[in-house]
Amino acid sequence: MSKQEIVLTPLASSGCCAPISDAALDPVGAVEGAAVFKALADPIRLRLFSIITSAGDEICVCDLTPQFDVSGPTISHHLKVLREAGLVDCERRGTWVYYWPVPDRLRWISTLLTVPEASAAS
Repeated sequence: MSKQEIVLTPLASSGCCAPISDAALDPVGAVEGAAVFKALADPIRLRLFSIITSAGDEICVCDLTPQFDVSGPTISHHLKVLREAGLVDCERRGTWVYYWPVPDRLRWISTLLTVPEASAAS
């Protein structure tokens, strides 16, 4: 299974309340999702991810580092964690590295967190 693929298992209908989701993560998807949310659980990484996703197309590390009160190597470490979680990708151009969000991973997170319309109205 690719990192961008989300696998949901249909839920059995039981109880008096409608479920908030039509399907649940399978065990592999849960492990993968936990790694994504663990990467985002750090305030610096969450902020980095927010800056990268709101930058539009891409952003240079030279524009990221000054926004934090930590060293360049610390920012590099956090960016590496985000890359390993499949949340961002990058490309070196000369002495600078440019980062952008991975669209498939953004869709994966969105799919996981989206409440179906019928359940939202209940």
